[in-house]
Amino acid sequence: MEIDTPIPLPHRTQIPHTNATILCCNCGVEIDGTISAGALCNECVKLTVDISEGIQREATLHTCRDCERWLQPPSQWVTAALESRELLALCLRKLRGLSKVRIIDASFIWTEPHSKRIRVKITLQQEAFEGTILQQTFEVEYVVASHQCPDCAKSFTANTWRSVVQVRQKVPHKRTFLYLEQLILKHSAHKDTINIKEAKDGLDFYYSQRNHAEKFVDFLTSVAPVRSKKSQELISMDIHTSSKSYKFTFSVELVPICKDDLVCLPLKLAKQVGNIAPLTICYRVGTSINLLDPNTLQTTDISAPIYWRSPFNTLADVQELVEFIVMDIEPTGVQKSRFFLAEATVARASDLGHNGTTFFTRTHLGGILHPGDSVMGYHLSGTNFNNPQFEALEDSNAHSSTIPDVVLVKKHYERKKKKSRNWRLKRMNKEEGEMLPRKQDQQRMDQDYEMFLRDVEEDQELRSTMALYKAQQAKQLKDQMEGVETASVAETEETEGDEIPKIDMDELLDEFEELDVADDQ
Repeated sequence: MEIDTPIPLPHRTQIPHTNATILCCNCGVEIDGTISAGALCNECVKLTVDISEGIQREATLHTCRDCERWLQPPSQWVTAALESRELLALCLRKLRGLSKVRIIDASFIWTEPHSKRIRVKITLQQEAFEGTILQQTFEVEYVVASHQCPDCAKSFTANTWRSVVQVRQKVPHKRTFLYLEQLILKHSAHKDTINIKEAKDGLDFYYSQRNHAEKFVDFLTSVAPVRSKKSQELISMDIHTSSKSYKFTFSVELVPICKDDLVCLPLKLAKQVGNIAPLTICYRVGTSINLLDPNTLQTTDISAPIYWRSPFNTLADVQELVEFIVMDIEPTGVQKSRFFLAEATVARASDLGHNGTTFFTRTHLGGILHPGDSVMGYHLSGTNFNNPQFEALEDSNAHSSTIPDVVLVKKHYERKKKKSRNWRLKRMNKEEGEMLPRKQDQQRMDQDYEMFLRDVEEDQELRSTMALYKAQQAKQLKDQMEGVETASVAETEETEGDEIPKIDMDELLDEFEELDVADDQ
């Protein structure tokens, strides 16, 4: 069988496949006719098609000069810093037509701060023709216009408050309010007030919104034993829309017991709070009343709900303190926290040189008292108290024999009349009442403030809750003494003060200025 040999076939060349090309109707460049849109090349599409058409290139932003907030239409005012994301979002919302395109990027262009102009560069992307996506970048210029917001307009108009917090305490001195003022300043709890006005037995805080007043009442509840009551008054009513306008009043009453007051507890309450002796000293007032029995160093706390369930008054306040001289003191070795129990023999400072009357008592000041020191205390023997709790204590068979002749409260330091301090406290700007204080009332207020400053110097636990600042004289003295040896400074301090407590410079804060806070030394 014969097999034919394979015959090679001639090689067939492959003809390249070419798309149909057309000429651009604008510039005449050859383009692919199957994918070209509108018979235009890419460059002509960029030149002839504007995807940002209909988007405004200029707009106006309204800002309030007083609170530096920006108006977000229709009536909302928002807080936004310059060149922040919040301000950029506000700028984009001001432009009409952006909802039809896709925003790829947006950023600020630097302008002079005083030019009242804000420039934003925006990058858009949109499908110009079928299968053709176009990207374009353009700039928008905003004019910053000043417009006073309604809240600031109300603050500059009289009698426009919406809520008021009336803080009251029925005590003969202002030391508790001075301490409460420092707590308010430290935590900036007064930042939303539109006015602070002095009233009888307290202060009035005015607010433009009810939630600001409620927030301030919550702050007072968290730092002091108080009780609050809310009331509202109808100002106006629209009968067509049933909308009503109210003014709200919050009445806050502080417990009328202050630090260093002598307190006689009801016998039933004394048994309920730990079977403590009824005659006690208030050594601290925080969220509750902290009481101390100077005979046994037993302490107890009385919360605000327990106190207001059966309120009682103090037996004696700090205005009735008498100066005593320590003749002899003997520690007993009992210690509890910062209190040291001791047995002391004291005599009234006014009796020295006239008679030899002395009193024997127990005290919690055994750690700081020495023979010859001056101490302030309450003289109970021969004193008549118009107090039902003390009368029940005298009639009690179990406690009548435990009433001491003298109750010592705190050590007394001899001070110079005019002595500059190296520290100072901030004070709030308060509006005085309708009637100016009389001369004797002003002297009493100055005396209360001086006693409060002495308490701050003597009580480290008290001043740890406040913000103390360096005085201007202390700062200037520090600048002058930079080149002087430390030994000479220490010698000056030793000769200048005897045993008066001093506040270390490390506890003081540096000087700073605020518009709503006044300085007082």
